[in-house]
Amino acid sequence: MGDVLAGFQAAWEFESDSVLIRYERGIRTPKLFQALGERRVPLEALAGVTLTPGRRGTVVLRAEPRPGADPLMEAAAGQLKEGCDPYRLVLPADRETLAEYYADELRGLLGGSGRSERFLVAAPEAPLQFKAYDGKASFDGTAVTFRWSWTGASSAKWKAGDQSFPVAGLGGVEWRSPEAFEGYLRLLPRDAAPLAPQADQDPASVVFGLGYGPVHESLPFAAAVLAAVREQGAGAPVPVPAPRRDPADIAERIRHLGELHQQGLVTDEEFSSKKAELLAEL
Repeated sequence: MGDVLAGFQAAWEFESDSVLIRYERGIRTPKLFQALGERRVPLEALAGVTLTPGRRGTVVLRAEPRPGADPLMEAAAGQLKEGCDPYRLVLPADRETLAEYYADELRGLLGGSGRSERFLVAAPEAPLQFKAYDGKASFDGTAVTFRWSWTGASSAKWKAGDQSFPVAGLGGVEWRSPEAFEGYLRLLPRDAAPLAPQADQDPASVVFGLGYGPVHESLPFAAAVLAAVREQGAGAPVPVPAPRRDPADIAERIRHLGELHQQGLVTDEEFSSKKAELLAEL
């Protein structure tokens, strides 16, 4: 079609095989939209299109993604608020006739239905990172790294040390929105595992908190990891060598470990073992 339909926070450009969604940048635009920038959605990734009345003299054109077609929506798992739905285009009510025209045009081009066996919408590109309450998460496209915070991380995570998870060893990602109580990002192993501990005690998780790991940072991160896991497919875990650390950083970590030891949160054996591990990283 090649036409553009502009709404309040985004504009949709209709092409023969896809819809290019460009999100506006502005104080009233959700930060998630601003972080996404733009997204090209192939028509085969859509299951349907609806047009419904909105609030305060608006109409809402919404494309319905097929289950399994978009890593962002798969990671979100229905937790996004309506205003942060990247498939909604809010328009003034006086554009309803025009919106209905485009909705009908799209419906005539859609052919996909049911669950998609592969992701059809591109995931956010790595490298990505964000600061959680108990650590910093980073993803370079091949491995996820958790580096624990000196103040926020639990003693269980400090005992385990910083973590690196190759994509080849992962089976999925579990994202619980930071807007919900006790939000977190958990990495799931490829092989079935026993019931995981609470996220604040699980070295394969980072927990969110007020101002830490907001949706617009943590959700694209989760989607990118999920897409990489899906693309990787089955495979044996690939070990990642531990990076060499700054001596000053190692000294600070040993100091913090000593504090945990004095408080009785770490046993003599655990203190000696972990201290040896840290010194070996020099």
